[in-house]
Amino acid sequence: MSEAAKIIKIRDTKEEEIDAAQLPVPVGYRILIAIPEVEKVTKGGIIKADITKDIEATAMVVGFVLETGPDIYTDKERFPSGPWCKKGDFVLIGAYKGTRFRIHGKEFRIINDDTVQGVVQDPRGYTRA
Repeated sequence: MSEAAKIIKIRDTKEEEIDAAQLPVPVGYRILIAIPEVEKVTKGGIIKADITKDIEATAMVVGFVLETGPDIYTDKERFPSGPWCKKGDFVLIGAYKGTRFRIHGKEFRIINDDTVQGVVQDPRGYTRA
């Protein structure tokens, strides 16, 4: 299993795998990202309530680029230095951005190409401030 797959853990609590056919294909200038699972236990060892984990996932500011639409970063005037990210990158996005949806309890988002605010080498430890 790749390091990225370990970090995003595309499985829900029932261990149901998400079939790639269930994921939408982004169109136009959109990007499909997976939201990394939030930690289930605080640093102090307290088990987080489900509502707390849901709130943290909703506000998550890092995502893993799973797929891109055919038109991302093609506008040379808007993106003169080229693409801001690619498939397989972890990206920094604004909290609550994009179209949010869940498949088997796992959260995904579809964002616009200009929503990416940075590329992240290691997403562990990132939270909304």
